[in-house]
Amino acid sequence: MYKGTSRNESHAMQFTILCFSDLPHLQIPLFIIFLTIYLNVIFGNTAVLFAIVSDPHLHTPMYILLSNLSVLDISYISTTLPNLLIMLSTQHKIMSLVGCITQMYFFIFFACMEMNILAVMAYDRYVAVCHPLHYTVLMSLRTCLVVIISIWFAALLEPVSFTILVANLSFCSSNQIDHFFCDVSPLLKLSCSDTTYVNMATYILGALVGMSTFFMTLVSYIYIVFNIMNIHSVVGRSKTFSTCASHLTSVLLYYGTTMSLYMRPTSMYSPSQDKFFSLLYIVLIPLLNPVIYTLKNKQFKDAFKKLINILCFVKNM
Repeated sequence: MYKGTSRNESHAMQFTILCFSDLPHLQIPLFIIFLTIYLNVIFGNTAVLFAIVSDPHLHTPMYILLSNLSVLDISYISTTLPNLLIMLSTQHKIMSLVGCITQMYFFIFFACMEMNILAVMAYDRYVAVCHPLHYTVLMSLRTCLVVIISIWFAALLEPVSFTILVANLSFCSSNQIDHFFCDVSPLLKLSCSDTTYVNMATYILGALVGMSTFFMTLVSYIYIVFNIMNIHSVVGRSKTFSTCASHLTSVLLYYGTTMSLYMRPTSMYSPSQDKFFSLLYIVLIPLLNPVIYTLKNKQFKDAFKKLINILCFVKNM
């Protein structure tokens, strides 16, 4: 165990990521499972991305936002899973403080971006359902691109101050992180500094980004539900709801897991519980999103058929 209180000592420190050390007999099976999941996430989201790019009929705000979600899901899972696979296969579980802080920054960045993009997608569905005649004006391609650039830029800046605060903490109680990546709660548990301001920054970041995007998403769906209830035709209600069902499923999955994990005091940190919920939103959501958004989407099915035909033609050549 390493102990040190000075800033220089804390910056030279290395962490041991415990991963799933309590399951030594499952290291190889876990490696195979996570590798299979990772490859499926890459393949599924890349297929969605190529289908959207290759089909001009899908060059609309809704699908442009979805293509960004696919890029985001690939980036999100790539922040943690490749390093986890290396640790499971080699049992080399050492990470420097700089590496740990860097991983934490990108993890928070992609988490903020996920919430941003889900909120904008909810607004897109609100405009499509509640203001269909003004959709091309309120959600034009130009507006969509400006919004996408803005939320990516905002997501880059949102974790900066929080990351700087964490980087200036001293870590002296232990060098063992009981998690499979450098998450906020287990990292703060190791600090011997006063973490009051960091905890405050956590709640501020959660309120500014998490709660604001959740509120925007919630309000959008309240209006959508009221609009659907005013449709007299059962077929019309079903058809309108089907345009939002995939996104609503994705939203419930994401916020359900993240809120249960992060909207609580750090004193209630439980390693086994946190690993489980972290796996749900890091691994399960990027894996399911391509299925959720394409399973009952006729336009996507047609686009995939065209993409497969193009690939077969290129292969035959």
